[in-house]
Amino acid sequence: MWIANTASRRRQARCRRSRPGASNPAAEAWLPILHTRRGPWEFTALYSNTALAHELNRIGDWIVIYYHTDALPEGQCTVVTESRGQMTGARVVRGREVECGARAQPA
Repeated sequence: MWIANTASRRRQARCRRSRPGASNPAAEAWLPILHTRRGPWEFTALYSNTALAHELNRIGDWIVIYYHTDALPEGQCTVVTESRGQMTGARVVRGREVECGARAQPA
């Protein structure tokens, strides 16, 4: 939910912006990129700029996160707002919906 709160929106305004080649006929640098480090982990987060994200009007919703440490190879996940099922409206990591649902349940 890094885009959902005010502090994160301010951070987004300060993020470096990329000029993606796909779906960008005006060649504008509009795609904010967040780089951060948490302990040994390095993260890069950006909006999904895929054809499907554009087609479904989700470029401001789907977030792709790349992560790695010096000891581990790079991984990637996509965070979306769920559009069906019990988690409708909740932020979930694609492929990890079960864990996201369990985390959302009260203890």
